[in-house]
Order: sequence, then C-alpha cells, then structure tokens
Amino acid sequence: MVIIDIFSNIAFLLAIGYYFMTNMQWYSYRLERVVFHHTKPIWHLVYFIAPLLAYFILNRFHLSIVVTLIYIAMLYIWKKGLDKPLVFTGRVKRFFGALIFFNLFILMVSFGAKHASFAVIIPLFLAYLISLMMEKILFQGFVKRAKKRLDSMPDMIVVGVTASYGKTSIKNYIAHILSAKYRVYATPRSVNTFGGVLKDINEDLPSNTQIYIVEMGARGRGDIREISEFVNPHYVVVGKIGTAHIEYFKTLESIRDTKMEILSSDRLKEAWVHTSANVKPEKNIHIFGDDIKDIKATLNGLDFKLDNQEYHANILGSFNAMNLAGAIKVAIALDIDIETIKKQLNSLKPTPHRLQRVDAGGKVIIDDSFNGNIDGMLEGFNLASTYNGRKVVITPGLVEVDRESNIKVAKRANEIFDLVIITGELNYSIFKENIDSSKLVKLESKDKMQEALIEHTKRGDLILFANDAPTFI
Repeated sequence: MVIIDIFSNIAFLLAIGYYFMTNMQWYSYRLERVVFHHTKPIWHLVYFIAPLLAYFILNRFHLSIVVTLIYIAMLYIWKKGLDKPLVFTGRVKRFFGALIFFNLFILMVSFGAKHASFAVIIPLFLAYLISLMMEKILFQGFVKRAKKRLDSMPDMIVVGVTASYGKTSIKNYIAHILSAKYRVYATPRSVNTFGGVLKDINEDLPSNTQIYIVEMGARGRGDIREISEFVNPHYVVVGKIGTAHIEYFKTLESIRDTKMEILSSDRLKEAWVHTSANVKPEKNIHIFGDDIKDIKATLNGLDFKLDNQEYHANILGSFNAMNLAGAIKVAIALDIDIETIKKQLNSLKPTPHRLQRVDAGGKVIIDDSFNGNIDGMLEGFNLASTYNGRKVVITPGLVEVDRESNIKVAKRANEIFDLVIITGELNYSIFKENIDSSKLVKLESKDKMQEALIEHTKRGDLILFANDAPTFI
C-alpha cells in the first residue's frame, strides 16, 4: 500500500505540475496573470483545485491512486484539445527537475507518516520558488551578455516600434523598405518582450547588422521603458493607440502612457507618433496620421497620398496606410529616396496572417487570424463587403477588450456576412444576441474547422478568418 501511495504521489504531482506550467507558459510565467487574468478560470477549479482537494481527502484512506488515475485521464483529454501545449524549454525542465527533487525529499522525510498530503503542495510551492530564483539569476546573465553584444556594435542604428495595433506590420514594412540600402535585421515574428529581445540579441542578431528594428509590447507599466532604455533606439515609431489589452491597463490613458515609454531612449534622434496618442509635437517628436490622404483600399491593394506623394502597395486594409506612413517616415530620415520607397512598396508582401489573401479551390480566403484589434477586424469586414459573392466569417470575436467592442463587431458582422461561424465560448453569447440565428454557427472545437468549411462553404465564397484566439482563450 505504501508503494502505491508513493507512486500515486509522484504521478499526481507531475500531472498537476504539467497543468501549472502550461498555464504559466501561456501567460509569460507571470503568476498574477494566471490567477487574476485567465480567460477560463473554470479550468483552475476543474484541473487544479478540485483534484487537489480530492487527492487530500482520499489520501487519508489510501485511495489517492484513484484520484491520480482519473486526473491523468482528464488532463490527457484536456491536452489533446489544446493548440498550444506545453513546450519543454530549459525553464520548464528546470522546474520539473526541482519538483522531482523536492518531492523525493519530502517523501523521505514523511515516510510512514499518517497524512502525507503535504508531499504534493510543498514540493509544488518550493519548485516554483526555486525555479523563480534560478530564472532571475540566469536572466541577469542574459542581460549582461546582450549588453556586451550591443556594446560591440556601436555603429548599429536601432529603430523602435510600438503601438496598440499593427506593431509587427510596421516593423516588417520598415525592414522591407530599408533593406534596399542597408543590412537590416528585425526581431522575429511577434517577439516584443524584454526577455524575447534579450534572447534575440544573444542568439540571432547578426554581427554585421546596420539597422536593428525592435518591436516593443507591454502588459503593464514599465515594460516598454525596460526595453527602450536597454536598446536605446535612435528612431521610434508609435502607431495607433487603442484599447487592446485594456484588461491589464484599465484605462486608455494608462495604455498611452505606457506606449510613450519608448521615448525614454538616451540617444533618440527622431520619433513619429500617431495622432491617437494625443501628444504635443516637439523638436524631434513628430505627429503623423492626419497627413495621410485619399486612402483607397480594395481586395486588390492599397493606394494613398502622403506629403503630396502617391503610394501603392499590394497589401490589404486601409489602416495599413497608417502603418506604411510610419515606415516611410523612417525610411526618408535614413536617406532612402522616394522612388526607391515606391519600388519597395510594390514588392511588399503582406504580413503573414494579417489580411493575407489566398485564392484556393474557387474560394477567396482572407487570412486575418493574427489581427486581434477592433480597427483591424472591422477593416477586414469592410474589405469583405466589397466582394460580390457569398461572404463567410470565422472568428472567436475580440479578446482582452470591453463588451461594447464585441457588440460592435457582432452587429457589423450581421450586416455584412451571409454566415458567421463563432469559435469557442468566449464571445458566443454576445454574437448570439446580435446576429440573426439563421446565419450563426457555433464551432465547439477548432479541430472541427475543416469539417465546418466543407459543410458550410462552397465554391465562389469569400471566407474571412478574423482573429484566431488559442484554445486557452
């Protein structure tokens, strides 16, 4: 019986540790976000609190193995439904190493004790604390390495980019235009945290880079200041400021103030700030947005005027005129001539999964799955409205925004689309209230997507994928 209890204890602890670290990884290893900002808190009750209580109670009667087996089965089913399962990074491996060590230590100390339930909660707590301490120590090493690497490249020009919406697009547009003249490197994908930037500098930043473009994001005050004061950008673009992630910031003013932390660079030469930030221009801080004129956006591309120059780009979305304007301002400041800029815009490719058009199987597919802001989503809707055929949208709605924004999205979707397919539970009730029942379809799981497309769409349809929240959202 003792051997079974020990086996049960180890297996249960590893299982609950897996759930814990999966959630920690999703929320950038910030415990307060896992506890207070999780979009599916019911999971904590079902997969953490309830199993712990059941384990503690039944362990008194040497029946913890029953809870353990049931819990592992539940967790296996839960994991199969995730599109972002736990990635066993060095940090995760170190956590599990500490977890096993403390578990075995507690088991030895408590061997023969009548109640050994604390051999679950104490190892989990200690492993978290030790893991946290180890990561802080290692992190300081990463900081020193990255600082040394930047110091070894004194002639490299740094461009900083932030916004509530469109950071990655602006970054990619700047990189593409400047690549006509310079050796350019930009932070990859949507890497925009301090830790992500440090990792990028240490592992991937080429030593011959002339211009380094750094995307900066935030979930709280000080996040952008930390990155900006470390890389010290010479040039800065602040794009559209809006309510994205307002759950963390509470007010639009707090979001704006956090984004403006990017101006804290010691060697800032020039910055271009979108009008939505409501800041006053200064000697080296310019306001842009109102100078963009005659925007024409269709399913075939984008045209606009900026400073009396006409530009065309083979990308979709009127809001991209603003993103391109910021990129053009930086390019001109770095001595790229207008004709070269226009040539680069003609060869510009859309940022993957952001209003990316794909024609396949007789259907027009607009992939806007990485666009999770209201302006971008409504622009995708407007583009879809120009299509003459049947229109279908597949979306979970918006996340980390207020209810009113999703109501606005739902009502607009009802006006434009012949079929609205909602993925997940998060915003389904809002869409159900604001969309005609005859055109609303609920998709319980994203792994049923292909079946839904076969059943509900046909040749000649336009299909818009608007946002793509992971399953934990």
